[in-house]
Amino acid sequence: MKVILQENLEKLGTRGQVVEVAEGYARNYLLPRKIALQATPGNLKQLERIRARLAKIEAHEHATATQAAASVTGTSLTFERKVGQNDQLFGSVSAADIAQALAERGVEVDKRKVVLAEPIKALGEYQVQVKFHHNVSATIQVVVAREGGPLQPAPEEPKAAAVTGPEASAATEPGADSAEEAAPADSPEPPAE
Repeated sequence: MKVILQENLEKLGTRGQVVEVAEGYARNYLLPRKIALQATPGNLKQLERIRARLAKIEAHEHATATQAAASVTGTSLTFERKVGQNDQLFGSVSAADIAQALAERGVEVDKRKVVLAEPIKALGEYQVQVKFHHNVSATIQVVVAREGGPLQPAPEEPKAAAVTGPEASAATEPGADSAEEAAPADSPEPPAE
């Protein structure tokens, strides 16, 4: 089925373009969402008017996207996350987090426009690209930092390393493991507030 695209679709075409698609894709997705018009003889005659209208919309969106890209270019976003012993994040910084942080700064961005191959799962500084329009993008700096400053060593570690005397021999004897001895090492630390 031939349709006239009303929106830019990355793998299909641009606005005003006449493309051939599967009937089910057109009927179930493109036409109900008003992403495309059916390419009837009447719509094909009006194609020049449709293209002129779409060109005006495109120019307005391009200008808005260029302005938004200029406002965030060079922006640095800092995310503080909890980390483990090896600087591994508990969780990650995703495209949704970045889009939300930009929205808090007054720039609305759809999370699908933030280009991340995979969520950020380690501390450091990252350059992230944000696509505002099909040919307008900006690069922002994302800094993932440790929550609450530098990581403090766990209190159990010095005790385990400092075990000497009769306690050390009792800890190495088979069958000496008890629930009381294992509980402090296995229990997670309460979050620092």
